[in-house]
Amino acid sequence: MEYKNILFESKNAIAYITINRPNQLNALNTETIEELSLVISIAEEDKLIRCMIITGAQDKAFVAGADIKEFAKYSKKEGENLARKGQKTLFDLLENCGTPSIAAINGFALGGGLELAMACHIRIASDNAKMGLPEVSLGVIPGYGGTQRLANLVGKGKAMEMITTAGMISAEDAKSWGLINHICSQEELISTAEKIATKIIRNSPMAIAKAIKSVNAGFEDGVNGFEVEKKEFGNCFESEEFFEGANAFLEKRKANF
Repeated sequence: MEYKNILFESKNAIAYITINRPNQLNALNTETIEELSLVISIAEEDKLIRCMIITGAQDKAFVAGADIKEFAKYSKKEGENLARKGQKTLFDLLENCGTPSIAAINGFALGGGLELAMACHIRIASDNAKMGLPEVSLGVIPGYGGTQRLANLVGKGKAMEMITTAGMISAEDAKSWGLINHICSQEELISTAEKIATKIIRNSPMAIAKAIKSVNAGFEDGVNGFEVEKKEFGNCFESEEFFEGANAFLEKRKANF
């Protein structure tokens, strides 16, 4: 299938998803969000895909925000609906996907771009990357989960500073704040993501999906993450992957998931 705004391929159990709008610094528009939602759903359903790497085309930007011209004249209701649909269609979908995702941040990750990266399970950045949520400089706030996910990742105080100043931070600061996991050169970005993906692929996809669900539960209002963990721990038993993993351990061999 051909896509207008993204590139999608899979090899060696990894799905490579590239936002491909370099002339717009890979800004997210409605069509791009819909295409991303589609390919993430496809990757989730494909049992041969065990990890996703999401990045931006070329070397200037991961995603430099949303496409402002699309909603510059929206009404209050239209703005709320935009946020609701976007969160449900893409950002919540990605965060709760049982197939782990790695954001390979190659340059600017601003506004909706940083929100997309934060919805991924793991984030790595090139050493020239810049990250921020500049929405208040436009008279609006982050609407794709940014106010919530940023505070969960870096803490309330630093999130307040980033959002209210509308400033950008370096990859070094992002790592020290806990916003990203690793920094590397631009040239090593995808290979670094692949190394992490390869480690993930060695493990039980069933267990990984349950682990993602359990971790996310701890950040949901009204949900007891410990209870979800206990239930999902129990659900692992009697599964083929648990039998394989346990037997491989006892037989001193590598598990074949």
